[in-house]
Amino acid sequence: MDDTSNPKAIKRRHKHTSDVDDDEGDPEVWATFNSTFRQVQSVLDRNRNLIQQVNENHQSRVPDNMVKNVALIQELNGNISKVVSLYSDLSSSFSTSYQQRNGEGSGNSNSSGRS
Repeated sequence: MDDTSNPKAIKRRHKHTSDVDDDEGDPEVWATFNSTFRQVQSVLDRNRNLIQQVNENHQSRVPDNMVKNVALIQELNGNISKVVSLYSDLSSSFSTSYQQRNGEGSGNSNSSGRS
């Protein structure tokens, strides 16, 4: 009887598809998450300050302050785009890492040595 008809043998074989400890994950992936989340938090903190300033300017009803709000709101808009981009890059990075981790371990890698 070969291993393909034995479910326990298949489970054992798949259980060892990754050399990385599943409890800790890939340190490089965690470093990427950590770095990205720190960048996102920094941008969100800046946005909080910008929103407070916009609110103060608006409540003052001083024409010059209202003009300043235009630039502040433009910066807010740019920061929101930056956060979207950071999350998009993080998603792509995670997806690539996941595919590499699962692809290499299961023997489905395209590196078959063919030219």
